[in-house]
Amino acid sequence: MGVVVAVVGPTATGKSSLAVSLARALGGEVVNADAFQLYRGMDVGTAKVTDAERAGVPHHLLDVVEPDQVTSVARYRAQGRAVLADLDARGRRAVVVGGSGLYVRALLDPMSFPGTDPALRAALEERAEREGPGVLHDELALLDPAAAAGIDRRNARRLVRALEVHALTGQVPPRELTRYVYEVPAVQIGLELSRAALDAAISARVDAMWTAGLVEEVRRLREVGLSVTAARAVGYAQVLAMLDGRLDEASAREQTVVATRRLARKQMGWFGRDPRVRWLPADAGDLLDRALGLVARADAGQLDDPAAPTRRALP
Repeated sequence: MGVVVAVVGPTATGKSSLAVSLARALGGEVVNADAFQLYRGMDVGTAKVTDAERAGVPHHLLDVVEPDQVTSVARYRAQGRAVLADLDARGRRAVVVGGSGLYVRALLDPMSFPGTDPALRAALEERAEREGPGVLHDELALLDPAAAAGIDRRNARRLVRALEVHALTGQVPPRELTRYVYEVPAVQIGLELSRAALDAAISARVDAMWTAGLVEEVRRLREVGLSVTAARAVGYAQVLAMLDGRLDEASAREQTVVATRRLARKQMGWFGRDPRVRWLPADAGDLLDRALGLVARADAGQLDDPAAPTRRALP
């Protein structure tokens, strides 16, 4: 399999646009690695590329899950690996793009998926409901401080799964996540902006989403039905709260901006820990040329040093 190109980094840095440009230049096709762009109909709020923005470049793993369904990393990995194999067989370059770090790791790296114990999970879910997710977070912190630090105290779903996996395997997260080794040959290109520029880009994106009809999109999706996972997506959760009368529109809009900025910080933390990511300034005038240069070096086997160039830290 040829070297896969992955464009990663925080939201609102222009990853989709660069991915399309790279695919056109390299004779490739784009593979989505955004967890919420998998959902059919979640378009405006996920900044899903339009037909015009795709510029004739085939895109894979967009609109493959109904909004009322729950998907998984394991399912994505299986589908994504099948797409990569097909592209390789046809001699087409795969250009992966997305900010869902776990999905990118699942596509490119070794990863196992511990089983489930329905009785144990039900008991943990009942405790989360009765005692509050914070109690589960405290318990996880005693078992695995590093894992607990990466999970929000209010995220009952992730806390339940973490404790379930720990009970079944004795480790959280899976051991593979602490090792940065490709199973699929790849080069990851990270896009970054200064904090001020990123915050401005996020505010502009939220304004554009509201103008493009985010509220109407969420209203339609609510009638169809949203899974618990889909309903928690940034922007969708806030608009749902507005439609339910728990927020006014101005507050929903502002909370969407705040939540998106928080998401961007988490994404920078996730990808920033991966020494294989090669960071480029998203606002560089020669961004495409610099990205193509990294791809050429990867193709020539000249990116063996795992230490990535120092990135600008968000102040």
